[in-house]
Amino acid sequence: MIEEHAIVVDVDNDTAMLEVVRKTPCGLCGQTRGCGISLWGRLFGHRSNIFKAVNQINAKAGDAVIVGIEEQALLFSSMLVYGIPLATLLVGALLAGVIVPSELHADRNAIIGAALGLVLGLLWVKAHSAGRGLDARYRPVILRAGDRSAIILKCK
Repeated sequence: MIEEHAIVVDVDNDTAMLEVVRKTPCGLCGQTRGCGISLWGRLFGHRSNIFKAVNQINAKAGDAVIVGIEEQALLFSSMLVYGIPLATLLVGALLAGVIVPSELHADRNAIIGAALGLVLGLLWVKAHSAGRGLDARYRPVILRAGDRSAIILKCK
């Protein structure tokens, strides 16, 4: 099981909204929550990633907890998210070269086929992951209470 420190932001029945706190601050800006210097952080604001987890210990808002997810679920999910779009991108490029043989525009056809394959792969992953959210193996779980003082020190 992969474990991480988090803070409970909100509680709804047996589900808690959590925000992960990095163990070590960012080497560029020193923040442990959100991004303070990267291009994405500047463009989209310094938002924290908040996610849902099963609240087995009846944690309250503001509590520090340890959240976990199974290694196999994380491995399978990462292979799915990265592998499927990459595979469909390559298949799209190859099919565009085979279906539309053109010596003059071979590169253009391959780029269009790759783009279509990538979009189809991303759409498939999005649809497939919506169904995976219902599977208990792929949901993070609050394992135990954490040390609030250690998290507070890291956030300053």
